[in-house]
Amino acid sequence: MSTLAGAGRQKSRLGWNLVGLLVFVVAGFPLYWMLNTAFKPAKDAIDSDPSLLPTGLTFDNFGRALDIADFWGPVGRSLVVSLAVVVIGMVVGLLAALAISRFAFRGRKIVIVGILAVQMVPLVAMIIPVFLLLNDLGQYDRLTGLIITYLTFILPFTVWTLRGFIVNIPKELEEAAMVDGCSRTGAFLRVVFPLLAPGMVATSVYGFIQAWNEYLYALMLLSQKNQTATVWLGNFTTKHGTEYAPMMAGATMMAVPIVALFLLVQRKMAAGLTAGAVKG
Repeated sequence: MSTLAGAGRQKSRLGWNLVGLLVFVVAGFPLYWMLNTAFKPAKDAIDSDPSLLPTGLTFDNFGRALDIADFWGPVGRSLVVSLAVVVIGMVVGLLAALAISRFAFRGRKIVIVGILAVQMVPLVAMIIPVFLLLNDLGQYDRLTGLIITYLTFILPFTVWTLRGFIVNIPKELEEAAMVDGCSRTGAFLRVVFPLLAPGMVATSVYGFIQAWNEYLYALMLLSQKNQTATVWLGNFTTKHGTEYAPMMAGATMMAVPIVALFLLVQRKMAAGLTAGAVKG
């Protein structure tokens, strides 16, 4: 019986591994195709019968991408906007999530429902009201206006996610620290914050990616001289057609900061989770 049970577990594990491999291939193929197109000759990128395997290796597309329009300006503006959204969103979101999770006040449930309701509103439905509001405030075609706009849909997610992490941290840990002489703030910084750090990192990465990849509002609220990196990719489409190989090269360069951030944070997330488990 034990042999049959072991064989059944191995088959089940093999089946799940195949499913995981299939998901990886489907999710990773667009990234592979972007890299494949970025490094292949430009004429091969518009071939009616493209090859799945690289047909050549060239870096000319990257030079062409940098020559079409200014690259570092849009990338720098995207970094400023994304980092500002993450920093402001984490500070405000953490305080809001802490208040919702640890304190009872009138209208608490309404606030929670409101956070969920805001996330259900399609972003495209708010373009005209946001445009009119920023125009009245003198924030149209300004990075500060774009930062405020991004916070409207990234901040609710930040609050909701951090609330989930805080709720899972037992209140007894804070109470024990306060019995030992810590203030409420000290108990939070010494006990809750280390356990919450992995969740904050994961939420920050999500907010950064959302702000970095956003296209619609950046296109509508900024002029060409203040365009961000995602809008910059539109320079490859002209009345003469689309230069797909340089566009993929530009997309590859745009993806480098995201990949670097993820590789940097991934190790810290694992270390934070382990440290939190030990401290708990």
